[in-house]
Amino acid sequence: MAEVTTWLTQEAHDRLAGELQSLIDARPTIAAEINARREEGDLRENGGYQAAREEQAKHEGRIRKLQELLRSAQIGHPPIADGTAGPGMVVTVRYEGDDETETFLIGSREEAGTANIAVYSPASPLGTALDGAKEGETISYDAPSGATIKLILLKSVPFAA
Repeated sequence: MAEVTTWLTQEAHDRLAGELQSLIDARPTIAAEINARREEGDLRENGGYQAAREEQAKHEGRIRKLQELLRSAQIGHPPIADGTAGPGMVVTVRYEGDDETETFLIGSREEAGTANIAVYSPASPLGTALDGAKEGETISYDAPSGATIKLILLKSVPFAA
């Protein structure tokens, strides 16, 4: 599988790098908790031990995810507000035959941070179809279901966290 590059602002990169360091720094505390629970007796009937191991697995999974994300991240300034859709842009679209609009970020959930906005990957069928589209342009793409979907790009502006 090809490696996907994720666009991040310097601020998002620094925030995620700080989170990664905090998680790494917490490893000894988690290991001590597991050892303390192990001392409580029979591991088959030790709920505290099992819970500590599950927490460690989640913790290590997040570390691996952040390491991969930061390793493949492209750090830079936000995209230029020229009405062109692409990674780091918040787009508003209207699907053919529908009066409602949808607004979302083309990027990563990590970039969105705590912002309450839908996120589509630039590598998704929709993200790929929108990449390079200009405001007012009608595009189409093949959905995973096999249906061809048409939409109009109404607006494209840089994401601001």
